[in-house]
Amino acid sequence: MAAPKKGRSASAQSKPGRSLALILIAIVALTGGMFASGHKTPRLGIDLAGGTSITLKAKADQGSAINKANMDTAVDIMNRRVNGLGVSEAEVQTQGNDNIIVNIPKGTNSKEAQQQVGTTAKLYFRPVLAAGPSGAAAQSPSPSASPSGSSSPNPSASPSASSKQTASSPSSGSPSASATSQGRPVTDALKTGSTPSPSGSASGSSKPSPTPSASSGSGTDASKLQARYTALDCTKPAERAKAGSGTKPGDTIVACGQIGKAWYKYVLGPAGVDGTEVKKAQAVFDTQGAAGWQVQMTFTGSGAKKFADVTGTLAQKQEPQNEFGIVLDGEVVSSPRVSQAITGGQAEISGSFTQKEAQSLANMLSYGALPLSFQEQSVTTVTAALGGDQLHAGLLAGAIGLALVVIYLVVYYRGLSVVAMASLLVSAILTYVIMSLLGPTIHFALNLPAVCGAIVAIGITADSFIVYFERIRDEIREGRTLRPAVERAWPRARRTILVSDFVSFLAAAVLFIVTVGKVQGFAFTLGLTTVLDVVVVFFFTKPLMTLLARRKFFANGHKWSGLDPKSLGAKPPLRRTRRPAGPVSGPADPKEA
Repeated sequence: MAAPKKGRSASAQSKPGRSLALILIAIVALTGGMFASGHKTPRLGIDLAGGTSITLKAKADQGSAINKANMDTAVDIMNRRVNGLGVSEAEVQTQGNDNIIVNIPKGTNSKEAQQQVGTTAKLYFRPVLAAGPSGAAAQSPSPSASPSGSSSPNPSASPSASSKQTASSPSSGSPSASATSQGRPVTDALKTGSTPSPSGSASGSSKPSPTPSASSGSGTDASKLQARYTALDCTKPAERAKAGSGTKPGDTIVACGQIGKAWYKYVLGPAGVDGTEVKKAQAVFDTQGAAGWQVQMTFTGSGAKKFADVTGTLAQKQEPQNEFGIVLDGEVVSSPRVSQAITGGQAEISGSFTQKEAQSLANMLSYGALPLSFQEQSVTTVTAALGGDQLHAGLLAGAIGLALVVIYLVVYYRGLSVVAMASLLVSAILTYVIMSLLGPTIHFALNLPAVCGAIVAIGITADSFIVYFERIRDEIREGRTLRPAVERAWPRARRTILVSDFVSFLAAAVLFIVTVGKVQGFAFTLGLTTVLDVVVVFFFTKPLMTLLARRKFFANGHKWSGLDPKSLGAKPPLRRTRRPAGPVSGPADPKEA
């Protein structure tokens, strides 16, 4: 009888407790994380738990026609915005010719989702012509700019006088953006990531005009602009929304921006750089400085040149005309001062970002602007498409399937069914805990197709056990005892299990990539449970079989163990017979050898 090979098999055979302890620690850690996060159940999709429904109506006010192509593009962008990983189960679909319906599952931040799907994310870099406080903070009817060489700040002159960041290279001597608090919490400074080129001095520039009319033209248009600027009260939300609406990139506009808790109003020149020329935007954390969360932007070739030209021109002027306003959807989110040209095509928006704010801004900029603008028609809470009855029916179907599998294992494998049921239990615990944790982390929502994927996974997991058990039985039929049979059967069973699970995972991955909506929930659950099947078989089923092979009930082949040599039709061990000492009367049977 051949002894098991030494090496990995012998090591695994002698220390199976280590693998069992490892998977036990993983279960305890994941379960502890689930309770610590406060999410003790998986987040349900809209077809099982209800949610929020948003109806948006398209408006052709951006020069684009309302047609199928533009509507499909808008649906695709909105879908990517609210389904970051494609598993959050938000449904975005057209209704009629000019409506889009967005269904957001319960448990998702519906307010944030409303902003994500409806905003056009129009970003422009505009030169500041004049700026001043608005509302109760206003101390002068018209903004008067103070020169940059002023020794004391003048609050009525410009918002940059008291808390202004500077747009510059990290290597320059300009004030650091992290030391200021300009604009919204989401953006306080814009600086380049490369070495800037000098762009002149401010000493030779002319003093800025004290009123917007001096910088924006003359005649009737200038008078209207002056009147709008004077009448604008940025402390009122309705006026802020009206100030930034209906404008074009080539217009001189009035806009609002917030510094701390105070609102300021601006006169901004035509856009120097369009947000579409931002090639890439991503949220990163500054680990080497005090800037915290940042949004890094990379400009296209033409955008980098325009940005360098604009900053080079502004650097030669005095305050506030050496500033450029970063205008997002008609609102000034930052107006950093420029001291020199910013070149290289890379820039950072930094300041007192939170991670959520930085990622939200980067998300909107990365996915681009909608081809149409949309007006919110209604926001309603909808009941579950299938409801609790359907969820109960799905769980009942899963329980029936699991019961049938258990009955089959008990009848056919008897004592080995204990190993299979324990492995299924471990797999179920890991699946449940991980799904509960994925809800708050990647917004995974369990829908009815995902429940179907989990039910299918029961068969995939049971199939792995059956492959291993049959390999062990084959070794016993060859005349080996249980302990060497367990170790010799493992390499052959392992290859089969890995190939089978790889095929299942590949099918799930392809299905996840090429489909959208609910089908992705099925594919994601199937892929997750397939990976967990490999983990359970390697770190639980195999070590447990190694331990049970040392118990007399299994080692001696009890008839209820499922490994009885007689019932399996095992052959007696083959032994080499000795040739008798005397003369042989007849030819030896070749089978004896």
